[in-house]
Amino acid sequence: QVQLVESGGGLVQAGGSLRLSCAASGIIFRINPMGMGWYRQSPGKQRELVAAITSGGSTNYADSVKGRFTISRDNAKNTVSLQMNSLKVEDTAVYYCNAGDSRLHLNFWGQGTQVTVSS
Repeated sequence: QVQLVESGGGLVQAGGSLRLSCAASGIIFRINPMGMGWYRQSPGKQRELVAAITSGGSTNYADSVKGRFTISRDNAKNTVSLQMNSLKVEDTAVYYCNAGDSRLHLNFWGQGTQVTVSS
């Protein structure tokens, strides 16, 4: 059974920091390390990529979070984290963990965790 479980969301004031974590379980993750990432969706908007990291550690960030957010992963533990600093009100959204391998047509999502940044 494949499962992505997020943690670390919450309420923070603008300028503050939060750290999101995602733990992936299931045999597929042990035999096939996948690209992982974080997406977010706020009311009335489409889900958007925030940051992604390949199994080899290459990273990609949305322009809106560059220099503020850092994605990292631990392949041995099948976890991915997102350190969010200098948070802005516009970062408020539900954040979703994602793991996938396009070559194998695999795509998995977590249940989402709410991040609310107050002014």
